[in-house]
Amino acid sequence: MTDHSGSRQLEEEYAELEQAGRIWGEVPLSRIRKVKFDRVSAEITQGYLALTDLTTTVADSLDKYGICGAVAWSHLPNLVPGKRVAGTAITLRNVPERKTPTQGTLDKDPIKMSSRECHYLAETGDVLVVDFGGNVEASNMGGQSVLTAKMQGVAGAIVDGAVRDVNTIRDLEFPVWCRGGTPKTGKYRMEAIEINGPVTVHDVLVEPGDFVVADDSGVCFIPSHLVKVILSEARATEAAEEAAREMIRRKAPLSELKPLFRSRYNG
Repeated sequence: MTDHSGSRQLEEEYAELEQAGRIWGEVPLSRIRKVKFDRVSAEITQGYLALTDLTTTVADSLDKYGICGAVAWSHLPNLVPGKRVAGTAITLRNVPERKTPTQGTLDKDPIKMSSRECHYLAETGDVLVVDFGGNVEASNMGGQSVLTAKMQGVAGAIVDGAVRDVNTIRDLEFPVWCRGGTPKTGKYRMEAIEINGPVTVHDVLVEPGDFVVADDSGVCFIPSHLVKVILSEARATEAAEEAAREMIRRKAPLSELKPLFRSRYNG
């Protein structure tokens, strides 16, 4: 059964953004699953960014809830070391073109990739999550796209694939975690097949509206219903960790240290 009310709402939300000059227009509405959805508040976002060991603390809580949500830095290294990001996920799924780039050029095909479409659909503080299946042969976004993202208030990007113009991205100090870099354009090599639908990053399912945190250790994706409780747990964990570090610094006897570590790591 077709959900006509949901379709009408999507059309109305799309028209509203189009009126506001926020539709790039390269991806048809039929490929956009969501336009508006709930975002995590700025207060909670700042709470996550204040964590010292951001992703490692979050990863421990994800384990507790049985959620596969952490991706190691070795799979998705950050282009700008020292950067960290926290924000609501907007998603883009790209697929390879069947034609060769030469044939696409000769046929004067339209450009079917568009990270910019996502940037203009985004709200301030969102994090773009791109699924290209780990393919590193072509770029999902480059310097101009990243500048657009930054000017639109996008906080960062997680790309399960490659990017290009790496020097420009670093000069812009825009946080990007990706499989690697490539000089090859994505033009005539990939197609934006869906925006704001479910995507896969490495072995993790990501839904639009999930919460993304990333730092020098890797990336974590938190289901929206767990964002508040995991922040509360992460704050408590960091307080306990600092207490343990202070005991180690003052060379506390093992009789004091062992009970603390048993309760912390054995539950």
